[in-house]
Amino acid sequence: MKQYFWLNDEAWEKVEPLLPNPGRGAPRADDRRIISGILHMLHAGGRWRDWPASYYGPYATVCNRYTRWRKQGVWPAIHEVVTPLVEEARSH
Repeated sequence: MKQYFWLNDEAWEKVEPLLPNPGRGAPRADDRRIISGILHMLHAGGRWRDWPASYYGPYATVCNRYTRWRKQGVWPAIHEVVTPLVEEARSH
């Protein structure tokens, strides 16, 4: 699977501690890829079903994680950290 990440290693080091601890059960999909998919959708807009699954995996995984993190209050904290980092990376 082709991988495309919006977060460089420096950005990921700032974001990773904000993530909730994985619960019991099956291992979670790659959080860095999931966050990149969420950022892609928030930036590009459109429907979750119409996105590049070859980059980020199944749309349902990313959509469900975004919804869960938003309800838990995790996404606003991630978004606050990620937005300036993404903007800075794009300006270079």
